[in-house]
Amino acid sequence: MAAIDIIRDRAGAEPVRLGLILGSGLGHLAEAVAGVAIDYADLPGFPGTGVSGHAPKLVIGMLEGQRVAVLGGRAHYYERGDAQVMRAPLETLGALGAEALLLTNAAGSLRPDIPPGDLMLIRDHINFSGRNPLIGEPTDARFVNMVDAYDPALRAALAQAAKAEEIALADGVYAWYSGPSFETPAEIRALRVLGADAVGMSTVPEVILARFLGLRVAAISTVTNMAAGMSDEAISHEHTKAMAPLGAAKLERILRAFLRALT
Repeated sequence: MAAIDIIRDRAGAEPVRLGLILGSGLGHLAEAVAGVAIDYADLPGFPGTGVSGHAPKLVIGMLEGQRVAVLGGRAHYYERGDAQVMRAPLETLGALGAEALLLTNAAGSLRPDIPPGDLMLIRDHINFSGRNPLIGEPTDARFVNMVDAYDPALRAALAQAAKAEEIALADGVYAWYSGPSFETPAEIRALRVLGADAVGMSTVPEVILARFLGLRVAAISTVTNMAAGMSDEAISHEHTKAMAPLGAAKLERILRAFLRALT
């Protein structure tokens, strides 16, 4: 049985309004959805994820009056060297009727005015890794226009939600670094010259795939640390997991306000 058939059998055939991919520290938001949770392992084509801090479940149900599909964990390029590892889940979101995709992630800041615990609304990205999930796609649809990949209307709605909640929401450019090792101070200096404001190991492949599939996209980073060479803090995955909840609480408020405001 295909993943879409399993999902409809367990969660019903009613279309979802949008999909969410949760980054580190936001797993509890999936638990707030009134609906059905399905393990990735039960869904053909869905990837396993070996990254601690992620909960590999698809949750379908209601959140703040909207029917949503929440991906509680993502597989990363660095886990198996596959940039299109999230293609099947995103294709499934489209089959479920989702019109848009909201992504969240944990990131390192390249700007002193966006410290750990703050949030950054992504307006554009730099694919610093050079990898692309559409390599090997045989159709001309692979030539995806990435101008306004981060939908201006969705970004405006998220900014308005943050304002309504009185939460500071910076705006900037996210750079994708493949990982799993963290960036060197020299690489961070190069990224700052290139115009990046934050750096992380996810999101960009999913954005490219989502645009390829016709989904509108928006994304917000939770800043968990200053990037390499910009502070004396020791950067580690454990540090990321410990710091992620600081921004996650604010991000959850923004996402809930955004959903409430949808018409």
